[in-house]
Amino acid sequence: MNEQELIQQLKQRNESAFRWMVENYRNRVYSTVFNILQDREEAEDVAQETFIQVFESVNSFKEQSSLSTWIYRIAVRKALDKIRRRKTRQKLNQLLPWWMPNEKKSAGASFNHPGILIENKEKAAVLFKAIKLLPEQQQLAFTLIKVQGMNYEETCAILQKNVKAVESLMSRATVNLQKQLEGYYKTLNK
Repeated sequence: MNEQELIQQLKQRNESAFRWMVENYRNRVYSTVFNILQDREEAEDVAQETFIQVFESVNSFKEQSSLSTWIYRIAVRKALDKIRRRKTRQKLNQLLPWWMPNEKKSAGASFNHPGILIENKEKAAVLFKAIKLLPEQQQLAFTLIKVQGMNYEETCAILQKNVKAVESLMSRATVNLQKQLEGYYKTLNK
């Protein structure tokens, strides 16, 4: 099924087309939001929410980008919304800990990425922790390009930025990560 046929069938609320789309995009959408959120449960929720929104709003899809770009844009936006809500809840929990006593704590250093070999888990945890400290747009650009392996054109389309802006974000992200990881690698090489 080509993209135009898929879009038309989705607009007609064809259930098998929706199922096909989910099957074909599920892993990459999940991986993208997982690398942003660094939490399995939240990534599963966001992936589901992404496909629900695609189904509900496909009639408003203007086809100015590819379907996959539109889907990833929705997924990234939903992941960012989840991070913002998480930060708000964490601040609220610090101010009023009695109000939300069972609030889930951040994954932090125990982050365990499924695609990383056991011998690289410690290095990966340090790297992902450093990525999490980057400003939001740098974090997104770095995650999409270096972690997800997307090219600059895809990343530009998803972030709705031009190539120069994404190159600048990547450059600043790289410099910031080098600064953050400098101490870790100095102690590692001793």
